[in-house]
Amino acid sequence: MMTPESILKALAFVTEPELKKDIVTLGLVSNVKVEGNTVSFLVRSSNPALHYRKRLEEACIHQVRRFHGDDVAILAEVEALPKSADRPVEQRKVLPNVKKIIAIASGKGGVGKSTVTANLAAGLAKRGYKVGLVDADIYGPSMPIMFDVFDEKPSLAGDEEKNKIVPVENYGVKILSIGFFAEANQAIVWRGPMASKALSQMFTDVHWGELDFMLIDLPPGTGDIHLQLVQQIPLDGVVIVSTPQAVALADARKGVGMFQLDNIKIPVLGIVENMSWFTPAELPENKYFIFGKEGAKLLAEELNVPLLGQVPLVQSIREAGDVGRPAILQTDTLQAAAFDGVIDNVLKSLDNA
Repeated sequence: MMTPESILKALAFVTEPELKKDIVTLGLVSNVKVEGNTVSFLVRSSNPALHYRKRLEEACIHQVRRFHGDDVAILAEVEALPKSADRPVEQRKVLPNVKKIIAIASGKGGVGKSTVTANLAAGLAKRGYKVGLVDADIYGPSMPIMFDVFDEKPSLAGDEEKNKIVPVENYGVKILSIGFFAEANQAIVWRGPMASKALSQMFTDVHWGELDFMLIDLPPGTGDIHLQLVQQIPLDGVVIVSTPQAVALADARKGVGMFQLDNIKIPVLGIVENMSWFTPAELPENKYFIFGKEGAKLLAEELNVPLLGQVPLVQSIREAGDVGRPAILQTDTLQAAAFDGVIDNVLKSLDNA
């Protein structure tokens, strides 16, 4: 006797080729109906190509008839899933085992974007989250130094994940950077297409495992790498880093504008104001606004995005990055508290995105 349940049992033997799981577990089957000797259902496909959907339809018909006989009339409708960014996590082609993917960007170089990224990653891991970090700053990779893994090299996975790269890990953060594949004094001189291909492989050819968060440290500006990222990777949001300086804020404004374009539409989780003020150790009550005062705060208000935090200009933050131990891992310090506050606000913005 055919029932919707027995049809689902049969369809559970159909594997979605690109997603590598059965279509029932992936939630790709709906509207299952049985009327007499006729069965109808809707299946969604990860690939919109007609020949791909046809093969999926044929596989479904084969399994239903294998369970219920060749005389069953089957009306199988197969439609394409929406683009990867709009799918549930388990239905993604890229990074299906990563719950939240966040890019950290800046319009201008030298504002501390990589320092902020390293501290966010280490801070999330310190809180018990499973964290991955992709150093997508192809031309100026810095994460190997900031995580004290400069001399390490990624390995290759075996068994089912054979020939996939295994990221380097430190402080509970899985890290992959183009810096692992270049000599210390080697300049990376690549045209846009080559850089974009390298970035793509850092997501698709790597055994990341299950992660709560993946952070992506982008290069400064708005170029090929950024366009490649938003087209391929299902970003949950972007964090913009700037100093209070007018020149940096002008570029940060462009960065926010790019992610808010109609054909991109990535949620801007907020702006981090880095190097907000300097307080000398001998004058702990004094604040010197070397790069201007509250510029990023005012920009956030103007653009109607959250101010995620203000990080002071502290010598130990630079020293921590240089020795490969993110400042947030220090206990009971002003800088650790500042980065922890940024993390709190990023998590809050993600919930509201």
